[in-house]
Amino acid sequence: MKKIALLGSTGSIGTQTLDIVRHQPDRFCIVGLSAGSNVDLVIEQAKEFRPALVSLATKELAEQARSYLPEGTRVTYGEEGLIEVAAGTDADTVVTAIIGSRGLPATLAAIQAGKTIGLANKETLVTAGHIVMQRAKERGVSVLPIDSEHSAIYQCLNGERQDDVLGITLTASGGSFRDRTRAELADVTVEDALKHPNWSMGAKITIDSATMVNKGLEVIEAKWLFGLDYDQVSVLIHPESIIHSFVEFRDHSIVAQLGMPDMRVPIQYALTYPERIPTPTERLSLAQIGKLHFREMDYERFPCLRLAFDCGRLGQSAPTVYNAANEVAVARFLNREISFLDIERVLETVVERHHVCDVHDLQTIAEVDEWARGLAATV
Repeated sequence: MKKIALLGSTGSIGTQTLDIVRHQPDRFCIVGLSAGSNVDLVIEQAKEFRPALVSLATKELAEQARSYLPEGTRVTYGEEGLIEVAAGTDADTVVTAIIGSRGLPATLAAIQAGKTIGLANKETLVTAGHIVMQRAKERGVSVLPIDSEHSAIYQCLNGERQDDVLGITLTASGGSFRDRTRAELADVTVEDALKHPNWSMGAKITIDSATMVNKGLEVIEAKWLFGLDYDQVSVLIHPESIIHSFVEFRDHSIVAQLGMPDMRVPIQYALTYPERIPTPTERLSLAQIGKLHFREMDYERFPCLRLAFDCGRLGQSAPTVYNAANEVAVARFLNREISFLDIERVLETVVERHHVCDVHDLQTIAEVDEWARGLAATV
């Protein structure tokens, strides 16, 4: 039986991971759960899966949950608690489903402890891909992608030679506003932006999908996961989200991974790799779908994606700044402090004012991250 520690258990990826575990009780068990502030849901999860350890965001929330947790489940809190769930249990696999850069220390702790990583936290590689992948290599730890696009590429590359890869293409749904012009975005609301046409995701990722920042983060993540140059990574709008991504080889053969837009498939693949087992998901019928559509990426329409490529090529501290500024800008939009189009304005302003520097350790990354957040909160 595979033992799993789940970071971010109450979010979209976290709840879908637990759905996979629920359908395979003889194959998986949960030994650790971390959540932010959703006390009621994590208590419910703990009662069902009976982990050894639960972590919440603060001491107050941990105390609030303590008396409701099942016997034998210990509760902790904060960054130390998150790290303990990641590295201090007997988990075989740690699924990192936390949104944002705060998942980085826990992921590194899990790698140091020799845990297999199921990576759904793209910000970890965006801010510190050079550190994370090097430490994983040194420890002999597998980093298995859970994002549908990266899982697709991982599957397409299985058994292939790196030298034979001409390039990869990440597909993008286009998000909530894919059929709107830039002029039509001036007055869109938070509610409008949260209506993703294909996927069921959390609020932050749904907004990132609409701005195409999510795809920009995935481009940077792909560089580190697959050892590619940015010239080898492209993005294509595919409204149906059936082809999750594809690889072109130097003989011009293209290998793609297809499936219904259901995150439980890539989650389960990361948990069972290299084995494949049945999933509680709908089968894909291409005959029933009939047609698939594709559009060239318009970098004028989606300037945040162009900016991600620019930051990726600059490297060093630039991706950290891009990610941190975006997290703050999206939070401000969700709080109705700024408009939708102001998100890209904030990103561009913060990136333009940043002097790129080397980020060789977590302390430097944290300092750059803090600087970017501070500026993003005021411009």
